[in-house]
Amino acid sequence: MPFLKKQNRSIVASLLIWFLPLSMLLASLLVASSARAQNSNAYISAMQLSRSETELFLNAQIAFEMSPIVQDALTKGVPLIFTAEAEITRDRWYWYDKTITIASRVMRLSYQPLTRRWRVNVGTGGVSLPQYFESLNDALASIKRFNRWRVADLAEIDPTTAHTIQFKFKLDLSELPRPFQIGLIGNNEWLIETNKSMRFVAESIK
Repeated sequence: MPFLKKQNRSIVASLLIWFLPLSMLLASLLVASSARAQNSNAYISAMQLSRSETELFLNAQIAFEMSPIVQDALTKGVPLIFTAEAEITRDRWYWYDKTITIASRVMRLSYQPLTRRWRVNVGTGGVSLPQYFESLNDALASIKRFNRWRVADLAEIDPTTAHTIQFKFKLDLSELPRPFQIGLIGNNEWLIETNKSMRFVAESIK
């Protein structure tokens, strides 16, 4: 009996040794994510869904201010890559929610010094369409606004079941030139990132 008790204590100790680092890692990730959200210069000011007979669309508005240091980098020829992602999941009471579809969009903002115009390339599904603007504010307005962005085929979605759409938007710092990335750790002036989720039932969307 003493031997069994000692063996049980050893098993419990081994489990604690395995679980504690994992729990500490998860906690640190949650804290880092929360800190990132609090320090971000962006938020989603409006978000809603609309539909046609066959497709589901996302309409959203992002609000953020670009810091002078980021604007300076732009005017010196450093392009900025913004990414957006919309993930739709279906509720499942017996297991994790099922991912139905993920839509993504890439927006590349750059300055054209010869023409003194701003260029935005919007890529969806491998197709990139350029747009030109006379001012940085106009270029940013096109990036911040999502008007009838197609995020799913209605055939993929059960019309009577609850779903969740998770919308994420960020300035992708990994796409910056390497010298810029080195000095960005802890610099909130470059942090433009936000996300928002919304539950919906497809048949109730107008």
